[in-house]
Amino acid sequence: MRIIAGRFKGRRLTAPVGRDVRPTSDALRETLFNVLAPSMSGARVLDAFAGTGALGLEAVSRGAASVVFVERDRAALTALDANIDACGARNACAIIRGDFLTARVDAPFECVLVDPPYEIADPAVVLDRAAGFVAEGGRLVFEHSRRRPSAEQAGRLRRARVITAGDSALSFYEDPGGSGGGEP
Repeated sequence: MRIIAGRFKGRRLTAPVGRDVRPTSDALRETLFNVLAPSMSGARVLDAFAGTGALGLEAVSRGAASVVFVERDRAALTALDANIDACGARNACAIIRGDFLTARVDAPFECVLVDPPYEIADPAVVLDRAAGFVAEGGRLVFEHSRRRPSAEQAGRLRRARVITAGDSALSFYEDPGGSGGGEP
């Protein structure tokens, strides 16, 4: 696993051994950031269920001003810390150690990236919580199993696009009343 593009391009990232953390594949991350690229410059990003931090670090590499990671798994937090240091991105990163559903997070964010375990009990609860952190005109991206479709709506946000690749899918949500720029 590596950073795909931007100022940290090619930096290798570590991941904990085992099946508790499922990092987003390089190919899916590349697809995600090809869509988000125009909105990354100067953005404040929330990486929920951060795992190794690959999504948030890719955002910073591509111009995001800052990223807040939320993660509770100890092994993932160790890898996340190492990955932030490997990229030299400590000044742009903050880590909240805890469960995303109960963690205190200061909003808003122009981009909220959510990659929970695919077998999570109630994805709608996660989506609704995540939607509350999205700034007006911002976006929410939810990674999930393509076998388990995402909701049409998350809080005030509406699903604008779904991209599938292998077993994974990315659902993009926008505020229909905001200035999100239409379909991503």
